[in-house]
Amino acid sequence: MRIAPPAAYDDIADWYEGEFLAQSASAHRDPIGVGRALHDLLGIGAGTCLEIGCGTGVHAAQVRQLGWTPVGVDLSSGMLRHARGRLPLARADAERLPVRDGSVPAVVAAMVHTDMPDYSAVLREVARILCPGGIFVHIGVHPCFCGGFADRTDLAAVVIGPGYRDIGWTTKSWTANGLRDKVGATHRPLPDLMNAFLDAGLVIDRLAEGGEPTPAVLALRARKPR
Repeated sequence: MRIAPPAAYDDIADWYEGEFLAQSASAHRDPIGVGRALHDLLGIGAGTCLEIGCGTGVHAAQVRQLGWTPVGVDLSSGMLRHARGRLPLARADAERLPVRDGSVPAVVAAMVHTDMPDYSAVLREVARILCPGGIFVHIGVHPCFCGGFADRTDLAAVVIGPGYRDIGWTTKSWTANGLRDKVGATHRPLPDLMNAFLDAGLVIDRLAEGGEPTPAVLALRARKPR
């Protein structure tokens, strides 16, 4: 198993596109700050921006508005079916990207690292395909406040139970109306996640959090040294 069980996302692709995304954006256009993080960390640019785990292609329009040319890869055929027409696509494993060494100026992974059981291997691939000086934007669920160990029923008082330090996959979730109870998630505590970037040779130069009052998102920008 690599980029999350593809059959799981194939089974929920229609629900994800038709209900989950609409539900997530119902109260606010950017409820947990994913769009803001993408804007601030990716920024204005030009050239190819590869989105790993692009899913249904919901971020392509914003990437294009920033001047980049979005290209997406995902392992789920069901999700890619909804992404057609939003950006050029390839069905590919994030641990074995069909991209030449040092050929891409920007890579994005938005809300997908918990779908990837070996994110360290994915980051090594990111480092391989990035041009020297290229940027990688990671936007993901906050490892300290989101996961099977966190009860987010009351966002004003998130309760953290045992399990934060564990590394592994689980379908435990605080809600039955979300995504993780359906497809599961791989949790990595903060030091393990940060060390994976350093081990891949990427240099972190900016961090951000999103979501109120307790952060739901941890985002960062890293660069491949010149």
